[in-house]
Amino acid sequence: MKLNFFEGNEAVAWGAYNAGCRFFAGYPITPATSVFNTMLKILPPNGGSVLQAEDEIAAMGYCIGASMAGLKVMTATSGPGMSLYSEQISFAIGSEIPMVIVNVQRLGPSTGSATRGANGDIQFMRWGNSGGLPLIVLSPTDVSDCFILTMHAFNLAESYRCPVILASDKEIALTKESVDLNEQEWPSVKDRAAPSGDLPFLPFRPLPGKDVPGFLPIGGPEIVRQTSSTHGIDGYITTEPKEIAAMLNRMNRKIEKDADRFSFADVMLEPEAETMIITYGVTARAARAACKSLKAEGKPVSLLVLKTLWPVPENLIRRAAENVRRVVVAEMNLGQYAREVERILKDKTVECFAQMDGRLITPGRIKEVVNG
Repeated sequence: MKLNFFEGNEAVAWGAYNAGCRFFAGYPITPATSVFNTMLKILPPNGGSVLQAEDEIAAMGYCIGASMAGLKVMTATSGPGMSLYSEQISFAIGSEIPMVIVNVQRLGPSTGSATRGANGDIQFMRWGNSGGLPLIVLSPTDVSDCFILTMHAFNLAESYRCPVILASDKEIALTKESVDLNEQEWPSVKDRAAPSGDLPFLPFRPLPGKDVPGFLPIGGPEIVRQTSSTHGIDGYITTEPKEIAAMLNRMNRKIEKDADRFSFADVMLEPEAETMIITYGVTARAARAACKSLKAEGKPVSLLVLKTLWPVPENLIRRAAENVRRVVVAEMNLGQYAREVERILKDKTVECFAQMDGRLITPGRIKEVVNG
């Protein structure tokens, strides 16, 4: 497959298709609508389904039902839609239903500015569900990332039976770039695991040696119970504290303990650097340009571009920042991810360069902050 010139939203759609997605439901919203439009062009001619829901809540419901029936599913929205997705995200977490959610962020709060980008949903994507259980959030920086990280998102959703969010933004989503996907290393496609044949089927029994249950679709020969209420491995509702604790601890552990396995990032270390820039999303592009300029001026600065935001890749961040004394976190919000970096790097000077006014952060502004 070779696509020469397309936008981030189109790359997301093609990544989804190549990961095995055959069901999409959504509700049009700027700047995510071209994900919907591209899926409409791809899926129906190839045996898939696309539904325009009556609202975002229904779109998530359609995706949950299709995933429970065994399909790989995706939806796409922006900030206001994410707010409406919240209850159904909680359902998908509690029932361990694989799905990919694309959040093409725009400037908020609320309706905000539909045509201005930002990264104001970073904390919401992690904590915007009842119960606070973890999910996985990946963050692309360009069109190529949109394709590759979408494939990773589906693999992670299938492997860990959880929702995975792709945290895009308006600039990445709607900017067209030339890219040769044949030059990229595509992830091998993964599917959700079937239950162990050595044990009687129970819908939430973890596979031997793992924390993830095997999957059977609803409507098959086995009775598959699904509930978002607290339940045991048999799928029946329970109020027994030990059973509840075992379920919640397992669901937390299955993602948190494996964080190092999917801590995607670009790390550019300068041996003599005393400062490191940590960033993500479209701001990474300005940071790269700033680092290149600073190096040419004889002021080398290291750079860490995070592509996994949640769970926080703590070990990766510690290793990358080991030899610097100062860290500058650049992000298009009021300092949401800088808090995580401060928590992890207590022995470093951590500064936050936060900007959320509808404009992109420029290389020049990053250089000004680094130079103090």
